[in-house]
Amino acid sequence: DRMEQHRKQWYQRRVRGMVVVGKDSTSYIEKIKKDLGRSRTKEFSAHNSKAHCVAWNCTGKYIASGSLDKTAIVQSFKEERLSREFSLKGHEDAVDQIAWHPSDPNMLSTVSTDKTLRIWDIRTPQKTVACITTKGEVINMTWKSDGSTIALGNKDDLVCFVDYKTHKIIADKQFDFEVNEIGWNNTDDHFYLTSGNGSIHITQYPSLEPLMQIPAHTAHCICLKFSPNKEHFATGGADALINIWDASELSYLLSYSRLEWPVRTLSFNHDGRLLAAGSEDLVIDIAFVETGEKVATVSCNAFPFCVAWHPTQNILAYVTDDKSKHNEKHSRDSDKTTGCVKLFGL
Repeated sequence: DRMEQHRKQWYQRRVRGMVVVGKDSTSYIEKIKKDLGRSRTKEFSAHNSKAHCVAWNCTGKYIASGSLDKTAIVQSFKEERLSREFSLKGHEDAVDQIAWHPSDPNMLSTVSTDKTLRIWDIRTPQKTVACITTKGEVINMTWKSDGSTIALGNKDDLVCFVDYKTHKIIADKQFDFEVNEIGWNNTDDHFYLTSGNGSIHITQYPSLEPLMQIPAHTAHCICLKFSPNKEHFATGGADALINIWDASELSYLLSYSRLEWPVRTLSFNHDGRLLAAGSEDLVIDIAFVETGEKVATVSCNAFPFCVAWHPTQNILAYVTDDKSKHNEKHSRDSDKTTGCVKLFGL
């Protein structure tokens, strides 16, 4: 069976590789554990209501967050601090997803419960570059690595593709299974969809013809993230498992589980060797990708909605469900923390 062959090949390669990289890995883990072990979390005020999403631009100079207060806020990052720069206004409901252009540090996209996709240029933050009406309420958004296309997945399992230059929907496809997170592979010729049946569905791009279905989780497969070099990808599921995969071989490498609730958000760091994961647990788990070993834990007052590593530094941004019932015993400070963007690793 093809999957079993992949596993054997990978195991042999890993065993061969361990002799070479073993020492490097050990010193890397020790350094990371030491650095993150003495790291603090700082909170930076952003919104009047809870923030749902957070993302860094490609240079790491700016970070953007979206909120229930219908705005996206852009802040600059300098000398370990965030400073508020722009408020992007125009959506008529909560901003649920935010994503920057992969290579243009000034361009970003937002989607809202108001069923629109908006494209922004932070050099002219007072107006939207484009407002595109989406088919249904979008729950997932991702950019193709060349910046030409934005993919949107909605609550009704319809995936559509928007041309960045013309701002037109150029294709869409209705799926007959629950579609969760979506994304392109390392060569942009395959398109991945995580599903409610626990599988990863891989399709040809742009035809979206099915290629293969990989069983990944025993319950809903919720999230999907590729490492920056796209050599690996990770999936998180309702079974509380995190799986690491080889992207070129499409082979399973390892899995680990330290969280008790469904895994809802994942982010690889800049060198692809650390993976942050969040669920409804009141912690963010940070693992060493090669072994799944825990290198750090970030304590949260409320469960994290979204985690995002800085593109060049080991600094993790995250936003949490500040007004959740988990937070009642912390209600004294909840007003201060509502709508904050938090940075760990400073």
